Amino acid sequence: MARDNNSAATTAQNTNEVQKNTYEQLLSGNRLFVEQELEKDPDFFKKLASGQSPQVLWIGCSDSRVPANQVTNTKPGEVFVHRNIANVCVHSDMNMLSVLDYSVNVLKVKHVIVAGHYGCGGVAAAMSRKQFGLIDNWLRHIKDVYRLHSHELDLITDPAVRADRLVELNVIEQVFNLCKTTIIQNAWKERTDLEVHGWVVDIRTGLVKDLKVSCSNTDNLSKVFALDAVTPAS
Repeated sequence: MARDNNSAATTAQNTNEVQKNTYEQLLSGNRLFVEQELEKDPDFFKKLASGQSPQVLWIGCSDSRVPANQVTNTKPGEVFVHRNIANVCVHSDMNMLSVLDYSVNVLKVKHVIVAGHYGCGGVAAAMSRKQFGLIDNWLRHIKDVYRLHSHELDLITDPAVRADRLVELNVIEQVFNLCKTTIIQNAWKERTDLEVHGWVVDIRTGLVKDLKVSCSNTDNLSKVFALDAVTPAS
């Protein structure tokens, strides 16, 4: 029994050391990042602190393997970022809508990119019948995408290929959802330089696949979604 207790104590100590080292690595990594940037440009952080004027809003997945700046080889301040599980864009998500409104109407971004990725755990979970907890309510949005395209997806016999296709269809539907928002449609009434795009990042190669669903107006929206101008109160 004493040997078991000693073994458990040693395991717990090792676990704590790993956690401490991981945390310390984040802090040392920050210091290294600062040193490297200052070496390249002594005024880097002064410029960064003066404000931001990104041209792009990236709505991506929370997956740690698809960071927006590294994927696009951009610098801090060049991409405004919102991320959630499986890059979902729904009209009930006030967090996403707030980010969208700020980036479009205050920052005046010119490109809104919905970026999914192959190997998405959220999409894989949505394809299963398992229960995962609270997240099941969020995954329902992806299950709805499957329902809309079940006639195509059910014909794909390879589960991996089917998952990849659902990743693509999910991005396409989220682009459509963004175009349905009053935020995007009202911006299009005032601007001609705003576009919404759909991408998939292939984490097996690092390359981006443009799904060719870019929109810059309401031409592709059905009549029920394309909105007229706001009617002034009488």
